[in-house]
Amino acid sequence: MTNNNMNDDWWKQAVVYQIYPRSFKDVNGDGIGDIRGVTEKMEYLRNLGIDAIWLSPFYPSELADGGYDVKDYRNVDPRLGSMADFDEMAETAHKMGLKVIVDIVPNHTSNKHEWFQNALRAAPGSPERDRYIFRRGRGTNGELPPNGWMSLFGGPAWERVDDGEWYLHIFAKEQPDLNWKNKEVHEAFKDIFRFWSNHGTDGFRIDVAHGLAKDLDSRPLSELDKWPVQEQSEYHSSEHPLWDRPEVHDIYKEWRKVFNEFEPHRFAVGEAWVVPEHQHLYASENELGQVFNFEFAKANWDCQALYTAIAEGLQSAEDSGSTTTWVMSNHDVVRQATRYALPQVDSSTYHQLDKDWLLRDGQTYFEDRAKGTRRARAGFALEAALPGSVYIYQGEELGLFEVPDIPWDRLEDPTAHRTRGKYTEKGRDGCRVPLPWVAGNTPAPANWNPAFGEGASFGFSPARNQDGGPASNPHLPQPLWFKDFAVDKEESDENSMLSLYRNALNLRSTLLTPTGNAKITALSATDGRISYTRKALVNFKPAELTCLTNFSQTATPLPQGRTILVSDSLTDDGLLPQDTTAWVVRLVQE
Repeated sequence: MTNNNMNDDWWKQAVVYQIYPRSFKDVNGDGIGDIRGVTEKMEYLRNLGIDAIWLSPFYPSELADGGYDVKDYRNVDPRLGSMADFDEMAETAHKMGLKVIVDIVPNHTSNKHEWFQNALRAAPGSPERDRYIFRRGRGTNGELPPNGWMSLFGGPAWERVDDGEWYLHIFAKEQPDLNWKNKEVHEAFKDIFRFWSNHGTDGFRIDVAHGLAKDLDSRPLSELDKWPVQEQSEYHSSEHPLWDRPEVHDIYKEWRKVFNEFEPHRFAVGEAWVVPEHQHLYASENELGQVFNFEFAKANWDCQALYTAIAEGLQSAEDSGSTTTWVMSNHDVVRQATRYALPQVDSSTYHQLDKDWLLRDGQTYFEDRAKGTRRARAGFALEAALPGSVYIYQGEELGLFEVPDIPWDRLEDPTAHRTRGKYTEKGRDGCRVPLPWVAGNTPAPANWNPAFGEGASFGFSPARNQDGGPASNPHLPQPLWFKDFAVDKEESDENSMLSLYRNALNLRSTLLTPTGNAKITALSATDGRISYTRKALVNFKPAELTCLTNFSQTATPLPQGRTILVSDSLTDDGLLPQDTTAWVVRLVQE
């Protein structure tokens, strides 16, 4: 067990690795990652230096939204395995000293969920329909949606059923929103938390945590059109009917009582795209315990933007009495190596240039991969020494870039198929391509393709399926350049991104986490450089670690002490060059 995981509040300083199960490792050769694949690679995960794994949804699903349309919250999708496979995976993780976090999706269910099917069979105004958000339509015969809201995935946010009523779906039409004013909904999710806790789960990631509480009744729906469905973390007002409403915190206070039924107490981390000054409400010890700080993931490679993200994250942690989280990437955003490789242009919405680049298959702007890699290395070193929890998205430890040129007919993300006109987006599949494990697993010449190697999986799938036939192609095609980022190739290269991650996480675990101190003693951003200092232990002796990141074109001297990590090479005269981070430690008097 990691030193950190010996503590009941392990999650406050944890390094958490996000697994997108369908794209992590395929054991049975059907082209889809599975739970047994996670178990098979548990040693790799432990050797990376993490404390916990977080599994994105693996429940039975029609896959209208990558598994976030859940049909059964108490089971495993048969394509990904069984409950026995999950239990074995959790047991293996615990034997290796790792914690297990699972994704809970409480804003909506699948339209194939038993509850929603019962709602369709029931009459308007019935208890079955009250579990969801049904309303009458506008127009002479109710033929128009209740208002003009557009779904985040494109098209109207309302879908009409056979008897003429309409139901709300903030996301895909296959994802009807639950009514969190309904007591049955409350009781069901409390039981879901107990179920997974009893199956070895140590914590939960809460999807759309800022969206559960909705107010569609205090004003006419027609007046709510002025509040767009489009999520904006800049909303400060509690008047928005859908996002970051004050009532949502009553739900989490209720959940906290369930989490505290277990020893050690379970925790949750909320996906809440809210302004930094509201984050502490979700992270309170009386509610979830932690909330994602997405400011790193939203920021360009910019000294002031990243400094602000750090300062606001630390302040939010101070306000909540918890610790903050640091997130560079996840399954919903363009991978950071690509974001940092593209032109750094401010826009009214974050990642707009990246989305435009994706929409045109990566052909509009030059992706400077050398620069992107250098910045991604410096960015991780900047992040990894910070107090709080670090969340790593699978593949970022390999330095993977976004895959922008997946053929449109192979895309799975509903965003790609349902957005239209000026709202068109290609979606999120580019960061969800299956991982490359073996560089030598290249395609046969007959399958050669300028961009993709159909028939190759780079070790993601076995050569043959469980019936002895050829394995299926990965569910999303891997580009041929993935071979340069395969795990086996990076493991043998001491200068690879994987080696940097392992080294940084090992130093974090041995020098920083044991102090139990989740604060920094100094933070500054001057002359294009971010510097912060925090307490450390070196051979059980008090020390301090200074992390320095240089964004400027001018190389800079390092602080006094012993340099223990550099994201890239120093200059010949020992200076820290542009887009490079260094960790320096020195002993201090008690």
